[in-house]
Amino acid sequence: MNKITLLSVLIVLNLSSCKSEDKDKKEEMPVYPTTQPLKMDTNISKDFVAQIQSQKNIEVRAQEKGFLDKIYVDEGQYVKAGQVLFRIMPQVYEAELMKTRAEVEQARIEYQNASILAGNNIVSKNEKALLDAASAEMRMAQLHLSFTTIRAPFSGIINRIPLKLGSLIEEGDLLTSLSDNTNVYAYFNVSEPEYLSYQTNADERSKQQVTLVMANGQEHPEKGFIQNIEGEFNNETGNIAFRAKFPNSDLLLRNGQTGKVRMEIPVKNALIIPQKATYEIQDQKYVFVVDKNGKVESRNIKVSYSLPDIYVVSSGLSAGDKILLEGVQKVRDNDVVKTQFQNPKEVLKTLKLNAN
Repeated sequence: MNKITLLSVLIVLNLSSCKSEDKDKKEEMPVYPTTQPLKMDTNISKDFVAQIQSQKNIEVRAQEKGFLDKIYVDEGQYVKAGQVLFRIMPQVYEAELMKTRAEVEQARIEYQNASILAGNNIVSKNEKALLDAASAEMRMAQLHLSFTTIRAPFSGIINRIPLKLGSLIEEGDLLTSLSDNTNVYAYFNVSEPEYLSYQTNADERSKQQVTLVMANGQEHPEKGFIQNIEGEFNNETGNIAFRAKFPNSDLLLRNGQTGKVRMEIPVKNALIIPQKATYEIQDQKYVFVVDKNGKVESRNIKVSYSLPDIYVVSSGLSAGDKILLEGVQKVRDNDVVKTQFQNPKEVLKTLKLNAN
C-alpha cells in the first residue's frame, strides 16, 4: 500500500514538473525585432572605376632624321612652353641652308642684271621664276634646320625618353611624350538606369560635384564635375561613358592612373533595408517576411545598390512588408515567432547610412 502511494506521488510530481517546464519554455520564447523597408527619395553615393588622363598628353616625335646631338631634359622633369628639349645634329641642315642662300643670291643677281639689260622695267619671266624658286628652297631649308631643335609645345611633365644620346633618328621616331597635368580627366562607365536617374535631374546635376578616390583609398583634395557624356551606349556592356574634370594644382595625379569617381545618384521612392536583415543562398539575397500571426516566410529580393550597412531594394518587397531585423539565421520558413516592431527610421539612424 505504501509503495503504491509513493509511486502515485512521484507521478504527480513528474507531471507537475513537465507542465512547469512547458510553461517556462513558452515564457522563454525569444523575441525577434522586426522593421519595415523605409521608402524615401534619396541620393545614393556610388563609386565608379575610372581611368585618369591628362588634360593634354602628346607624343613628341622627330620631324627630321639625323643623330640625336643633345638631350636637355630628364624624365619626370617639369618644362615650360617653348623650352628646348632635344637637338638633332644640325650641321647637314645648316650646310643646306647656306647652299640655298647662295642660290638665292645668284638668282637675285641674275634677276637684277636682266632688269637692267631689258630696260623699261621689263624683266624676263624666266629670271623671276628662278628667283622665286630659289627663295622657296631657302625657306624650306630654314624650316628643316628649325626642326632639328625640338621645343615643348606647352608646359608639362616629360615622360619616358626611349632613345639615348647619339642615336640615329628617323623622321617620325618617338623622342618622348609630354603631359599637362594641371587638370585631369577621369573616364568611367555608367549603367543605363543610373544614367537615366542622373539625366532626369538636369537642374541639380549642373551644380553637382564629384569626388576622386585615388588608388590608396584616399580622396583627392579637389572636387571635380561631370563635363561630358558620350553620345551612345556600348551595346556589349550596356554602359555609357562619362567624363569628369578635376583640378590638379598639386600635380599629384598623372596620366594613366586609375581611381574611382564617387558620384551621388538620385533615387526616387527608394526602398531601404538594413543589410543585417538579409541572408544569402547561392548569390541570391533573401529576407524573412513576418505576417500578422508571427509566421515567417522567406522571400527573394533584388538589390539595386549596396552601401555600408544598407541595401536599396528594387524588387521583392513593398513598403508595408514587415521583415525580420535580427535572427535570420535562427528561424526557418513557416516558423511562428514572437516579434517586437522597431521604427525603420530609428533603425537606420543606428547604421552608417551613406545616403541623404
